Amino acid sequence: MSEREKLIELKDVQITFGSGRKKFVAVDDVNFDIYKGETFSLVGESGSGKTTIGRAITRINPVSSGEILFKGQRISGKISKEMDKEVIRKCQMIFQDPMASLNERAKVDYIVSEGLLNFHLYKDEEDRRKKVEDALREVGLLPEFASRFPHEFSGGQRQRIGIARALIMEPEFVVADEPISALDVSIRAQVLNLLNRLKKERGLTYLFIAHDLSVVRFISDRIGVIHRGRIVELAETEELFEHPLHPYTKALQSAVPIPDPQREKKKKLLVYDPSMHDYSVDKPFWKELRPGHFVWANEREMEEYLKQDEENLETV
Repeated sequence: MSEREKLIELKDVQITFGSGRKKFVAVDDVNFDIYKGETFSLVGESGSGKTTIGRAITRINPVSSGEILFKGQRISGKISKEMDKEVIRKCQMIFQDPMASLNERAKVDYIVSEGLLNFHLYKDEEDRRKKVEDALREVGLLPEFASRFPHEFSGGQRQRIGIARALIMEPEFVVADEPISALDVSIRAQVLNLLNRLKKERGLTYLFIAHDLSVVRFISDRIGVIHRGRIVELAETEELFEHPLHPYTKALQSAVPIPDPQREKKKKLLVYDPSMHDYSVDKPFWKELRPGHFVWANEREMEEYLKQDEENLETV
């Protein structure tokens, strides 16, 4: 694992909003790496801090403490103008709501090429137009759509416009913030397949943000589970599904619908209660319990998780 190139690194990252009495810690003590060429997913319920982390990597949200590195260079806090431009170009974001993230008064041609115009990444008008057409084609839209406005498109088409806008900058890293949650079920698979295809063709690296575990299983290499601004478990996708350790991960898994109606009826829904943890004396910490499988727990819980894990292995 150590030979793989780390594209993004988060070290002891804390993100807060407000100050004094109104200070709110949205993300606390988060550490993880994203390797080049992988899809790393962050999963958790609404308000857990997933989007806040994605926005911090793309420099939309400032970091209160800790640091974020891109290709070994710090990109959080004050950085040079050159580095700032590099981050804007190389780290793009696909937003959750395709209706809210597109300028309703602008034509698709302008929306998609706004980054090119801002950074003057084209030779002449003909080159700019060609780049827009190529970007639209790549996401499965017709080039003639460039002369239309966002309200003339369906949700799935609008999301494709958002993807084209990110891709035209030729990024290396893309934050996909719940890119399918606002879409119909039938369209979701199309957008996921599109993201997977583009990843292979362009050698992209994704941070995929979602609240639905069944979606991330399909697209991810590794998954981090986040609860109230803290990552509680992190592992490779199948490892996390086969051997979930943290009670919150188990609760999220129990909420995933099973296609078989008989099994779905018998399924037991787990509800996570944070008060089950007693961290008054025995403090929790971040530990690798199995190769590549990390969990946030105290000593007593670690022992329990290992015991459960051994029992599970015996019954398999």
